[in-house]
Amino acid sequence: MRLRVILSLSVVASSALATARLSAETNSPAVPPAPAAQAEYDGIEPELTPVSTVFQSAEEPSADSVIPPNTEESEDEIIFDDPSPVKPPANPYKPLFYDNTFGSYLSNPDHPYLLGERFKEMPLGHDCSPYTLSVGGELRHRYMHEQNRLRPGGPVNTDYNLWRWRQYFDLQLGDYARVYFEGIDASIFDNDLPPTPIDINRWNVQNAFVDVKLHEWNGAPGWFRYGRQEMLYGSQHLISPLDWSNTRRNFEGFKYFHHTETVHIDAFITNPVNTGGGNQPLSQYDNSRDKPDTSVTFSGIYATILSDGGPELLDLYYLWLRDETNTPNRPDGSRHTAGGRFKTTREVQDDCCKVTRIWDFETEGAYQFGNDDGKRVSAGFFTSVLGHTWTTVPWSPRLSGLFYYGSGNSDPNGSTNNTFNTLYPLGHAYWGIIDNLSGQNLYDWSLQLNAKPTKKVGLVGAFHWFEKATTNDYLYNVAGAPTGTLGGSRDIGQEFDLIGTYTFNPNFNIQAGYSWFWYGDFVGDNIPPRNTATQFYVQTTLRF
Repeated sequence: MRLRVILSLSVVASSALATARLSAETNSPAVPPAPAAQAEYDGIEPELTPVSTVFQSAEEPSADSVIPPNTEESEDEIIFDDPSPVKPPANPYKPLFYDNTFGSYLSNPDHPYLLGERFKEMPLGHDCSPYTLSVGGELRHRYMHEQNRLRPGGPVNTDYNLWRWRQYFDLQLGDYARVYFEGIDASIFDNDLPPTPIDINRWNVQNAFVDVKLHEWNGAPGWFRYGRQEMLYGSQHLISPLDWSNTRRNFEGFKYFHHTETVHIDAFITNPVNTGGGNQPLSQYDNSRDKPDTSVTFSGIYATILSDGGPELLDLYYLWLRDETNTPNRPDGSRHTAGGRFKTTREVQDDCCKVTRIWDFETEGAYQFGNDDGKRVSAGFFTSVLGHTWTTVPWSPRLSGLFYYGSGNSDPNGSTNNTFNTLYPLGHAYWGIIDNLSGQNLYDWSLQLNAKPTKKVGLVGAFHWFEKATTNDYLYNVAGAPTGTLGGSRDIGQEFDLIGTYTFNPNFNIQAGYSWFWYGDFVGDNIPPRNTATQFYVQTTLRF
């Protein structure tokens, strides 16, 4: 009976396991171009799903564990992108709401009706006024049942509900300036355990910034942004708003961005703001006004190079995280991260020039250096995804494989720290949607199968094999905190994730998922013994 009630509530609320797919569409002239990391996406937000896309995200999704599948909703889940040639109409809702593209969507006289479309790009004054106001948002509900997860306090069974409301106002001042505001109210109820820091953020400011056009060069404007803002780059391995959590991650500071048709460049200097960025304690960030943590500075340069008419995409980035406080179980000091990402697809045609199969490939890696608590830092990560889609087979199945390596410390007593710091990732999309692990000191091999029985239904199944990268380091939980003891077996365990998503239209979707985690010898020998972990959720998302 209780489950029925929860399912009913879920359907009324909303689901947002979405994989993050960034849009390559150019925004309307009055809207500053989307961030560099989003250049590659085709306008369809991926549904967050584990393994490949989320396995979005995210997007989660998009959701977002092993190889992120095709997702179209949030940055929180990122399942691998689905290269199927059959695409629904471009979704005007983006993982970052300030990148929404209602201008091009509404300009099509045959566009399907969307709830709330009359409140998008409303002219202020006469009908031809260059000043417009857009109003919208999202309601999301998720019911969770967890058993034996790697939570603080030992193995437990728990049920709880998460509710989130986002509301935004977007004022466009012609093609030279913009004012954007977005509020959030995130809460938890019917919970058996104390909430985690990312479960609650009551009545706070999520985004509040001003964009000013500085110049026009090479046919594209350069913009300056100041204020509170979410950030999302690349596949969200390092920078993500973490949509799966109830509290979306945000930052406060400065950004310059200039996007042409082939090159996108972003440069930023920010401080993390809410608990999604690691700020504690929850008692301070629950009902109080969120304030940036000025002791932590996160800055960087992110460039995306798009091929001229081809499927190739190249990201190059340099990121600098400077933490002036000595916080237990959190990387301190000064860490520099330099890396890149490459992505491409290749179509296979039959004798009649019909596309029958599609190969997709993505690889990313970064090296980290600097200092941490007096030790020299030398760490890094590497990941690759290879997928194959059969476009003429029923359900358009896509089989993909993922490999991930995040370095661990080889000598805890040495003068060098080799543990990779994952910065601000969408881990839910890559390291199992049950959210037991972070990408530090980790090997992850996974297989994922995506299928679309209908245009509105997406299915994902993903299997992960997890090991510690080095015996001499800890296991790190989803928050990046060391768990267990040094030494012991490298075998962490295996996880299997199943996700189904029904997308009624861009306004509404519902997603359900079930996961199993079979613990290996390291967990059994070094962490309080526990049985197999399971997780079930139903999430519904309504956008307006």
